[in-house]
Amino acid sequence: MIQSMTGFGKHVVQLPSKKITVELKSLNSKNLDINARMPQSYREKELELRKMIADTLIRGKVDFGLYVEITGEETTAEVNQGVVKKYMEQLSQIAQGDDLKLLELALRMPDTLKTDKDDIDAAEYEAIKAATNQALEEISAFRSEEGKVLEKDFVQRIKNLNILLEKIKGLDPERLGTIRERLDKAVADLKVEVDANRFEQELTYYLEKYDITEEKVRLANHLDYFETTLHSDDSNGKKLGFISQEIGREINTIGSKANYAPMQQLVVQMKDELEKIKEQMLNVL
Repeated sequence: MIQSMTGFGKHVVQLPSKKITVELKSLNSKNLDINARMPQSYREKELELRKMIADTLIRGKVDFGLYVEITGEETTAEVNQGVVKKYMEQLSQIAQGDDLKLLELALRMPDTLKTDKDDIDAAEYEAIKAATNQALEEISAFRSEEGKVLEKDFVQRIKNLNILLEKIKGLDPERLGTIRERLDKAVADLKVEVDANRFEQELTYYLEKYDITEEKVRLANHLDYFETTLHSDDSNGKKLGFISQEIGREINTIGSKANYAPMQQLVVQMKDELEKIKEQMLNVL
């Protein structure tokens, strides 16, 4: 079953003095690209959290957000009183003002708050990991639902390509007959005598250059292989991309050999269907 690279997952954990929110958003990308936003005090755990995300999401441009809101009395920041007083003394020498105004100005200056860096509580970190796992489950479910929509579209596009291929097969004898008639007429218009046997040999050689039997067989095989891969257990976006390139190569060869307007019109329709597949393929995991 294929998965989309587009997804969203969110989970919130309420601790006695904190509310922790984990958010995951992903878009399509050739490789895995994780952008992590989290408080500085949690950066020591960033690599481990990144590995959890990489093991699950595999590929895509992923935005990971860890947000912590203090809901109780706990705080890690304190006013650096000595620094604030020193600022106030210096400000009072520069300009007159009441203590409240000077305090307001002083608190805007650097280093007026000090933060004690404590180790992350083990129970708190387990809650963060649990929230991250829950958010990963949600984003994976989202990706799977998006994948079902993509799969349905791919199945219809492949069906359309098979229908167009059958029409090309039906037109092929008529096409070769038309090319032969065109060549016969061109020679007749020259009003010169030609050796019938030699002419037939040259005509056969010429028509072989326009033969598309191999291309029809390979294209049918590629379409079957695409559909088989589409219904495999894993999401094989890159593999499906390679198969679609091979499909395009066969369609282009048929178009270059067609030399027959009705068949070339079918080839244009096939290219349109394949282009829509390639557009959607960019979002497949």
